[in-house]
Amino acid sequence: MKKYLLLLLLFPAIAGFSQNIDINILRDINLNRNRQLDGVFKGITNSAAPISIGTPIILYGISLLEKDSVNRQKAIFIGVSVISATAIATILKYAVNRPRPFVTYPYLEKLSDGGSPSFPSGHTSDAFALATSVSMAYPKWYIIVPSFAWAGAVGYSRMDLGVHYPSDVLAGAILGAGSAFLCYKANEWINHNKKKKLKFRLTNF
Repeated sequence: MKKYLLLLLLFPAIAGFSQNIDINILRDINLNRNRQLDGVFKGITNSAAPISIGTPIILYGISLLEKDSVNRQKAIFIGVSVISATAIATILKYAVNRPRPFVTYPYLEKLSDGGSPSFPSGHTSDAFALATSVSMAYPKWYIIVPSFAWAGAVGYSRMDLGVHYPSDVLAGAILGAGSAFLCYKANEWINHNKKKKLKFRLTNF
């Protein structure tokens, strides 16, 4: 009981310390950025939604044209991973309801849209859900490296542009990768059960 009381008493201090680290890192990134790269980082941050949504749609379309059921299932897995990450991130945003950093600290330079609550970063969760699911579906180094390099750049861009704390971005990355991993495991479980049922039917035919 004493341990829990001690943690309860220490929580405000821990939260305050974490917040100080958060804003200190963000301030250094945002205010000391290379302003000549603002256009580049705006382009990277704006690529998150179209690439995350467009990739599974394009892969699904190609699989239909080629009548490739394996790649069709992979496209569905990738799409479900991104949708799951988006849904969970949206729920968390409004549950936590953390103000954007530029609202709490007006001296930050806001260079991108940021209307919804701050935690977690939706752009980052989408990007990491896509990068993780694509890497699991097509485990080749030339797929994995650029996928995660792009996802990492998206996450960094949200801090560079002053619209997310580092902890928002970290949580978004974990959420996105975790959503893809759970979808992968769920897909494995579904396919395993389908095979078991088919085997049972063939055995008892």
